[in-house]
Amino acid sequence: MTARASEAIAVLRVHGSSDAEIEEQARHLGIALTLSELRLIAERLGRDPTVVEAHAFDAQWSEHCSYKSSRHLLSRLPTEGPTVMLGPKEDAGIVHLGEWKGESYGIVIAHESHNHPSQVVPFEGAATGIGGIVRDVLCMGAHVIAVGDPLRFGTYRAAHPRYVAQGVVDGIAAYGNAIGVPNIAGDIYFDAGFDDNCLVNVVALGLVKEREIIHSFAPPDAAGWDIVLVGKATDRSGFGGAAFSSLVLDEEDAQQNKGAVQVPDPFLKNVLMRASYRAFEAVHAAGLTVGFKDLGAGGIMGCTAEIVASGGFGATIDLDACPTSQPNLPPAVIAVGETQERLTWVVPPSFTPALLAIYNEEFTLPQIARGACAAVIGKVEASSEYVLRHQGEEVMRVPIDFLTGGIRYERPYTPPAPRRVFAEGEATSVPADGAQTRRFDDLLERILSHHDVCSRKPVYERFDSVVRGTTSIPCGYADAGLIVPIPGAPLAAALAVDGNPRYAKLSARLAAEHAVLESVRNVVAVGTRPAGLTDCLNFGNPQNPEHLGELVVSIDGLAHAARELGVPFVSGNVSLYNVSANGNAIPPSAIVACVGTTADISKTANAAFKEAGSTLFLLGEARAHLGGSVVADILQLRKTELPAIEYARVRAEIACLLRAFDRGLVLAAHDISDGGLLAAIAEMAFASRPYGLIGAEVEDSELWAPDVVHIAAYFGEAQGFVCEVNDRAAFEALARETGAAHSVIGRTIDRPELHLKLTGDRLDLHRLHEVWSAPLRDFYEDVVA
Repeated sequence: MTARASEAIAVLRVHGSSDAEIEEQARHLGIALTLSELRLIAERLGRDPTVVEAHAFDAQWSEHCSYKSSRHLLSRLPTEGPTVMLGPKEDAGIVHLGEWKGESYGIVIAHESHNHPSQVVPFEGAATGIGGIVRDVLCMGAHVIAVGDPLRFGTYRAAHPRYVAQGVVDGIAAYGNAIGVPNIAGDIYFDAGFDDNCLVNVVALGLVKEREIIHSFAPPDAAGWDIVLVGKATDRSGFGGAAFSSLVLDEEDAQQNKGAVQVPDPFLKNVLMRASYRAFEAVHAAGLTVGFKDLGAGGIMGCTAEIVASGGFGATIDLDACPTSQPNLPPAVIAVGETQERLTWVVPPSFTPALLAIYNEEFTLPQIARGACAAVIGKVEASSEYVLRHQGEEVMRVPIDFLTGGIRYERPYTPPAPRRVFAEGEATSVPADGAQTRRFDDLLERILSHHDVCSRKPVYERFDSVVRGTTSIPCGYADAGLIVPIPGAPLAAALAVDGNPRYAKLSARLAAEHAVLESVRNVVAVGTRPAGLTDCLNFGNPQNPEHLGELVVSIDGLAHAARELGVPFVSGNVSLYNVSANGNAIPPSAIVACVGTTADISKTANAAFKEAGSTLFLLGEARAHLGGSVVADILQLRKTELPAIEYARVRAEIACLLRAFDRGLVLAAHDISDGGLLAAIAEMAFASRPYGLIGAEVEDSELWAPDVVHIAAYFGEAQGFVCEVNDRAAFEALARETGAAHSVIGRTIDRPELHLKLTGDRLDLHRLHEVWSAPLRDFYEDVVA
């Protein structure tokens, strides 16, 4: 940048300014860069940064974009394996699905967070979270086939957390339903630890042929190619969004924070998706290798800088060529604003007219939304500089590797100490076994009505889980959703998401391990083989050594579990600063998603009991652990340790169940998790209602080890799977063959009751279903802003 140009535009004055003066300028401009970072930028540039450059670095060097406090930690995760088609190098990862008619297919998966925006503006924040994750998958050249949503909300009955929860669910439903993508998986926890900071994590799946993957970087021969912006006209919404997502929320900044949240337009996205599918066809028909990337954090600047830098290039962008919703937008807003529903292509000039025609003429973007279109906004340059022009002036010229390389911090951390959950004087141990050989009906009802166990139907019924007709197992019928994405093919993919805040309060590391284990077991429970994992790491302030320590040990836990189970991570996201202005951080929340695949949809099953007279097995064994369990919460048992995972045992259980599915022995399976064994059996019975309510008779003769009291066996959460089996002898032989612990625990019956032989209780399943269904039935009543 010439000295003359520098004088003609606004700058953030660093040279010759005091620390206080620099910080005041940054505060006035809404820039979150630290004093040392601003001085580093000025030193490297050899001059004061322009205001546009300051905003650009503010976005690119934020935690949200650069992972400056966590990138070095993420290298600990395993990312390779035979199921990986593309690891965590781009906006989404890809796992192998299988072969069909001579083509190799992959499942694309991406996992993101939109926590801060959803806490501030729940509907729009959650909706744009779905919009962003869909773009991440779309830009790999994939057809979007499913979404999922792990959610964490505050105290259910408290006014504001409830308002946030309602708005988030409505935002997800409004966007996902409008774009016509089924929502097949998710989970919800309510906990006071999320009163000030909800978590809205989102997952999306796509389908792509391996030979048709499109990458998010400029190809090796791209110098001189066109940079084409597609989608909504740029507006003021989302300006400063990346930096906002990397700061502690403060009520005093509420209005400014709302302005940093984007505005969704799912109807435009629907058209953009279909137009992009058509563009994929044209690209492949022309035999081209191109670049394609979504505009997320950092807006036009962030997307165009990353797509060319990843290919080893620079770029020149003309901000005057960028369609805007109104005249005279400041150049910083055009460059960095995070307006939704936008994408960027890098294509050879010879293909540009065809690409523009697809979006502007064939799919008539300008008629769908005012100002929407496809437009050439710049060129890929052989140089290593990134340049923005506005009204004839250079408002930005920086080394592109300096801009996109970010900054790295290896901050000090303190490994977390064990947490105390209950106060002194409360119950500290499991009641003696003799006290538990009584009726369990009251305790089971309390567990089924617990906010972590009760039916989520009032939430997931807002989402369309069967649109497009490819869903085999929708929400509410199994531990994982299952989709059959290729017409006529038997190939199927499952999706499950997990992460338990009760566990996180006891041990961040073990909670992370259990999240991996639970997500893996959930896709296995429908008959699919785990192919890949993603994570969204939601934690507090990385500048707080204790908060950062929780992140460090959680990543170690994820890595250990993934290696033990042989399932790699292919994508992920980090969301930090989930802490309120008073310093209260959320429970450390490593949320894990798992994709499972199968070559034969006929060898899968949902969790519903199928017929009376089947044998019920516990695949696994009862253990004397209640730490972190729902029953421990209800009885206020102070357990400061989660059970360690016996991976050899788990691997044997998984191998046994998958082989049993392959041999047609399994009618239904359900992972034992929140609420324990009896809750799992009850949920399998509830799911059988469409077939005619099928009950169960529960024995205990083979279930108990000598040191396991009945309350732990019935309600502990460290066990395995409940399996409905059609051939007892064959299943037992298979379990012995694989070395899996197993016990017959009963049989299904043609009466709507849960018969506990231990106590003689005959629990009415209609009554239990009502108890389980009631707690969230009023989810949408008494909306309080």
